[in-house]
Amino acid sequence: SSRKLSAVTFDGAGTYIMGAPEFVLPKMKDEKLQKMVEQYSKDGYRILLLAHSTKSIVKDSLPEQREAIAIIILEDHIRENAANTIAWFKNNGVKVKIISGDNPLAVSEIAKRVIAAANKYTVFGRVTPEQKALLVKTIKSDGNTVAMTGDGVNDILALKEADCSIAMASGNEAVRSVSHMVLLNSDFSSMP
Repeated sequence: SSRKLSAVTFDGAGTYIMGAPEFVLPKMKDEKLQKMVEQYSKDGYRILLLAHSTKSIVKDSLPEQREAIAIIILEDHIRENAANTIAWFKNNGVKVKIISGDNPLAVSEIAKRVIAAANKYTVFGRVTPEQKALLVKTIKSDGNTVAMTGDGVNDILALKEADCSIAMASGNEAVRSVSHMVLLNSDFSSMP
């Protein structure tokens, strides 16, 4: 998760790299591809880019020469009760922060879909596990009580820092084991 990509070299077939577009092709020269990635992100889709290189991975260094071969577009399903849950938090004085490893444009668009007042909330995108933990520490240092929800191993450090850590039952086992509570139905609307 810290690299935002995965790569593998196959003997005789070169290297395939898949992950966040800006990490797979940090110097994206194809303007059409760049516009496509930006538009899908603005529309709230999660984008993965698959690239290929004829060169091999050397130690931990990926080959510089890479060519995009596919864009994978994923859409997050927003649960029907998400807007009501966020509204409940707002009405009860809870500040909502969205901290994600995903593209900030896509995360922001999804937040807008969840509640019309999304511009009142802060969205952090492409955040590493260490940065998530630092954000939780920083919010706590201002005298706030912090609750954190998570489901993946990239959330563990931040969950450990939170005053109240909440795991989704459908998430990673390690996340469930470090959390104060587990939502057995994996339903965010159970939180109020």
